Amino acid sequence: MRVPKRWRGAGRCGARGPMPDAAPLGQLARGLLAGVAVAWADPQQAYPLLAGEALPGAVPKRLRAFSAGRHAARAAMAQLGLGLAALPVGDDRAPVWPEGVAGSITHSDTVCLAAAGHSADWAGLGLDVEEDSPLDRELWDTVLLPEEQIWLARQPEAARGGLAKLMFSAKEAAYKAQYARSRTLFGFDTLALTLGDGVFSARFRQAVAPFAAGDAVPGRFAMAEGHVLTVAYLRRAPG
Repeated sequence: MRVPKRWRGAGRCGARGPMPDAAPLGQLARGLLAGVAVAWADPQQAYPLLAGEALPGAVPKRLRAFSAGRHAARAAMAQLGLGLAALPVGDDRAPVWPEGVAGSITHSDTVCLAAAGHSADWAGLGLDVEEDSPLDRELWDTVLLPEEQIWLARQPEAARGGLAKLMFSAKEAAYKAQYARSRTLFGFDTLALTLGDGVFSARFRQAVAPFAAGDAVPGRFAMAEGHVLTVAYLRRAPG
């Protein structure tokens, strides 16, 4: 892949700056996920929750981010013409989307995004946003396979930390997209990532029902507003 311009020659990617404008990130996600509704909210603001959306024991910061995610998710569902609905927390800690809806929620400290689509069209959606900063070197062995680290070592040194963060985010998005079908927890080493020019593919290294070894989750990525944005998706087969 070509190293994104954002990281060419950069000594450190994306030092924390002023509060980003969520709208460009939301519009970007909408463009990357054509045919999917996307909405955004401020994770530093508290939004009303509906019955069944309690998050017991959450500290105020976590509760604000949680409420922002639900607010953004409902705004995305409204774009689909759907009525007001609660998104409780499941036993697996994932949002429980209303029947007929596929969706994903993500947030950083400064922006929250949610995507929603009709499950008749989408088997799974994954959305992830991360601050555009290098991935902690101590996490590389956990997130990246040996062959992924070999590829990374061939990239310009100044770009490696940012690319590692991108790979982390892409695997997060792919995991979210497939989880709607597998409902299975697994580690980063289950998925082998291939990056292209604005696109990626996360391939299963072993079977995780209903996925077979070699099956892949496709995705796209972009950078804006001091963030890395990745989306992954599984389309329903026609008919």
